[in-house]
Amino acid sequence: MIKRIVKLTIKEEFLNTFFEIFESSKEHILAQPGCQHVEMLQDASDSRLCFTYSLWDDQASLDAYRGSELFGKVWPRTKALFDDKPEAWSLQLKSTVL
Repeated sequence: MIKRIVKLTIKEEFLNTFFEIFESSKEHILAQPGCQHVEMLQDASDSRLCFTYSLWDDQASLDAYRGSELFGKVWPRTKALFDDKPEAWSLQLKSTVL
């Protein structure tokens, strides 16, 4: 399982546009083979900082999505709203406490 976190700094004036893009895309992203979960988080003190959090079966599934027609449509629209370079991490769970 891959946990993918992407930090996006969005220009203040484009936050609503960004959320609209995410809302209209999230079900399509979730429908991608290997995607188990997708959500949007926003920093509590700086509204420009947004994070996508998604769960993927494996790196191959994530890579396939990143090469998909859907990603090719969503990413350029999103990228135009950035106020800073995005950062991304692909993580694997090593330990947990329940």
